[in-house]
Amino acid sequence: MIRCYNAGLAVDDMFARVYKSIPDGRAFAVFVPGAFHLVGRRGAAPDEFFWERKEFAQGSLHSNEMIFGKWQTTTLCATRIQEKRIPHKREETPFSGYNQFMTDLSNQPIDRTRQGRPLDPEPKPDDRLDTTLRPQSLSDLIGQEQVKENLAILIAAARQRGEALDHVLFYGPPGLGKTTLAHVVANEMKVNIKITSGPAIERAGDLAAILTNLRAGDVLFIDEVHRLGKAVEEILYPAMEDYALDIIIGKGPSARSIRLKLPRFTVVGATTRLALMTAPLRARFGAVYRLDYYDIKAMQAIVRRATGKLFVEADEGGVEEIARRARGTPRVALRLLRRVRDFAQVRADGTVTRDVAREALDLLQVDPLGLDDLDRRVLKTIIQKYNGGPVGLNTIAAAISEEPETIMDVVEPYLLQLGFLDRTPQGRMATKAAYEHIGMEFDETTQPKLL
Repeated sequence: MIRCYNAGLAVDDMFARVYKSIPDGRAFAVFVPGAFHLVGRRGAAPDEFFWERKEFAQGSLHSNEMIFGKWQTTTLCATRIQEKRIPHKREETPFSGYNQFMTDLSNQPIDRTRQGRPLDPEPKPDDRLDTTLRPQSLSDLIGQEQVKENLAILIAAARQRGEALDHVLFYGPPGLGKTTLAHVVANEMKVNIKITSGPAIERAGDLAAILTNLRAGDVLFIDEVHRLGKAVEEILYPAMEDYALDIIIGKGPSARSIRLKLPRFTVVGATTRLALMTAPLRARFGAVYRLDYYDIKAMQAIVRRATGKLFVEADEGGVEEIARRARGTPRVALRLLRRVRDFAQVRADGTVTRDVAREALDLLQVDPLGLDDLDRRVLKTIIQKYNGGPVGLNTIAAAISEEPETIMDVVEPYLLQLGFLDRTPQGRMATKAAYEHIGMEFDETTQPKLL
């Protein structure tokens, strides 16, 4: 164990001398009070090591990521010259016995329930193949006819004038194609696209670096734009409105402001929470479009197009069965198609028919309306335990051992869309359609009356 109590060249020299004495492959730890904690493993070369940033809180070990770095003795204990993600090998660290609290790339706790649900519209690691299935132009885009028509007029007018496209904002539930539309806009304008997200831009300097690297007409796509910090938004306002970047040089009485001119570019924002965006930021988008759930015909066309791209043999019955259970969300449909393809390859002759698709989706516990086990547990809890409601959200979550946020953000939107659930000031209530779907008799006398 190496302890560093000061930040300076003396600390660097001390660490460098001690580090050279560590045998190859041996684990080591660095503790800098008030700064950071590192734990790593000595590499084969003298100037290479693997380190992992750690933070200790209430006896739990918080682990973010494993980084490949090179040692540099001119900074505080360690500087990342070159980064490359490597698989996390827990057994190689001296803290592998601790109960680690895993986080995702946005430093948010991983919801294990959502991680295993095939109907979750949030992106998953196995959705990486979806990028090859994305349409590249408006003519290839399926569904969202009103948004397509408005975008076609907007793009045609900008190209005729030879100007950059006005700033565009897409909002709606996850998995409906906001990122795909951003790429389509860039392709139609024949310009480059730079991709980032709100949580990734932590400091105003990060956004300034991105903006100064843009060329005239380029598209800057910001996913989850509602999660931008206030300091970052203040830099973005003049950049979007005046195409200028205000920089403060110096400190105190000698500080001065410099305005840098930026080329005319286009910001394409995407958000699932329009209400969380600040009013000044929303006002700077000239075109705002909402994406709705796809109808069954559009879903069938999407699944049929994906079967051709993935070289999957499927008949119309199989395509219809997958499209009907995909909740009107293309991302879910493509995920179910991959699972049905695997089932057809292992349990059938490789062709996705209606019977094969139905058997595969029943095995995944996805019913004909697109409800999974979690959705049905919520409905059965309201109906069987609380006589159809009204019942509070926290009570439902405690009854089925789930988080209230999971029920509110993942389960309720689709149940409300189907008309299976009502939100009242007293709580959630199951409708007559929910009783019929579950297979239980609806008794109006058990439903409480407001008057």
